[in-house]
Amino acid sequence: MIGSASLSETIAASGYAVVEDVLSQNTVTELLAAMEQMGDNGGVRKRGGIFAVRNLLDVSPEVMKLANSDALRELVAPILGVEFFPVRGILFDKIPDANWTVPWHQDLTIAVKDRVEAEGFGPWSTKAGVLHVQPPASVLEHMITVRLHLDDCGEENGALRVIPGSHLHGRIPEEDIPAMRSGPDVVCTVGRGGALLMRPLLLHASSPSRVPAHRRVVHLDFA
Repeated sequence: MIGSASLSETIAASGYAVVEDVLSQNTVTELLAAMEQMGDNGGVRKRGGIFAVRNLLDVSPEVMKLANSDALRELVAPILGVEFFPVRGILFDKIPDANWTVPWHQDLTIAVKDRVEAEGFGPWSTKAGVLHVQPPASVLEHMITVRLHLDDCGEENGALRVIPGSHLHGRIPEEDIPAMRSGPDVVCTVGRGGALLMRPLLLHASSPSRVPAHRRVVHLDFA
């Protein structure tokens, strides 16, 4: 595992880092069993398989426990400090019936409890019953996303691609994103039980899976 100082430095410079073996194989198996038991609660199903759940922290006690676990604290505390907390959990899966392309973008919205009008916050939206808003870039710059992989994830099954250092440019207007892609992108291959840590403002994208297999990811945002 990357040392905490090196991890913090890598994310500060590149905007992302891959850390393998964050979760034990037993923990991954237990999480997959919990996902299967969720049924339609908060999820969208395609032929019996949940492929997207946007309010994961609310509907899965197992994921909430994981978000506050020692394993996650060891990853996140060197980056955000010891007073961080989880603010959103999402489950993603790419299966033959839900195998989409994600264009280059930054993650610009956060989940919030209540609507309070404040300068620099907006527009507002509701996703799966959860209130979201686009905050100032300064808020996003002090957040980190941890994507925990419940399956091996390589280029053939829709691994995330990122542009290193793009998080340093703040909030990038959509029309300026093509120019930011002039440099090489990196495919973030992650093994089962591994994690991809990334800043929300890092430009990222993914391609459809080319193999008929799951690519289940628990996406956790921390502030």
